[in-house]
Amino acid sequence: MNDTNRRGPAPRRSASSQPGAPALRLRGLACAYPGDAGPVHALRGIDLTIARGSFTAIMGPSGSGKTTLLHCSAGLQSPTGGRVELAGQVLGGLDQTRLAELRRRELGFVFQSFNLLPALTAAENVELPLRLDGRRPDRRATVELLDRVGLGQRARHRPNQLSGGQRQRVAIARALITEPSIVFADEPTGALDLHSAREVLGLLRSLADAGQTIVMVTHDPSAAGSSDEVLFLADGRLVDRVGEPSARAVAARMAVLIENAEREAAEAGR
Repeated sequence: MNDTNRRGPAPRRSASSQPGAPALRLRGLACAYPGDAGPVHALRGIDLTIARGSFTAIMGPSGSGKTTLLHCSAGLQSPTGGRVELAGQVLGGLDQTRLAELRRRELGFVFQSFNLLPALTAAENVELPLRLDGRRPDRRATVELLDRVGLGQRARHRPNQLSGGQRQRVAIARALITEPSIVFADEPTGALDLHSAREVLGLLRSLADAGQTIVMVTHDPSAAGSSDEVLFLADGRLVDRVGEPSARAVAARMAVLIENAEREAAEAGR
C-alpha cells in the first residue's frame, strides 16, 4: 500500500488539554528585536485561533514573520507582547521547567533538517522523545507507528540507509510518538525531491484527516495546497487567509505579497 494513502494514528487527547479548547489561540501576539535604527517588529498584533484536528499552512515573503510566529506559538521563543494559549494552557504563566514539560508532552516538531542521530536506528530515533521525558518506550508501539508512516520494515535501519523522504517520515513518527496535541512543521519538504515531498505531504494530510492538529510553515504553494487553510503574513501582520486552498490560488496570492514587499523595500531604500 502506498504510504500516502495510509491513515495516520488517531491522536490521544492529552490529560492536560482542556476539552473543547482550541489547539492554539493567539491574542495580540507581538515580537520585536532591537535594531540599529530602533525596534525591528517581527510580529505585530497577531490574533489567531487554530481548531483541533485542522491542518494550517503559514506563508509569506522572506522576513514576514513566519518562523517567529511558529517559534512563539510553540513556546520556543518569548513574545514581547500578547498572549499564547497552547493545549489549554497560557504559556506566559509557565516557568521554564513547566514550559519544557509542555513542549515534550504536548508538541511534536518536524523541521527541514531531519535531525536524526546517525548512530541510532529508525526505531531508536523515534523513541528518543520518550526517553528524554523519562518514559520507557514500547518497541511494538514504535514499530506500529513506523508502519503507519510506511516504514515498518525499516525499523532497524540507520539514517544513512534511508532516502531523504524516508528520513523525514522517521522524523514525523518521532514527532508523533508522544501523541502530541499539535505538530509544528517548519519547511518539512524543503530539502526533499518532488516525489519524496509528495509522500510527506500525503502523510501529513492523512494524519490531519485522522484528527491530528498540524501547523506548517512553507514557501511552497503546492505544499500549502495540502492544508485546510493557508494564513498569509506580510511585515509581521496576518493579512489574509484562504480556506480550501489550491496551489494556483496560493501562488497567485504569494506573488502579490512578494511584489508588494519588494516595492516597499525599494521605496524604503530611496
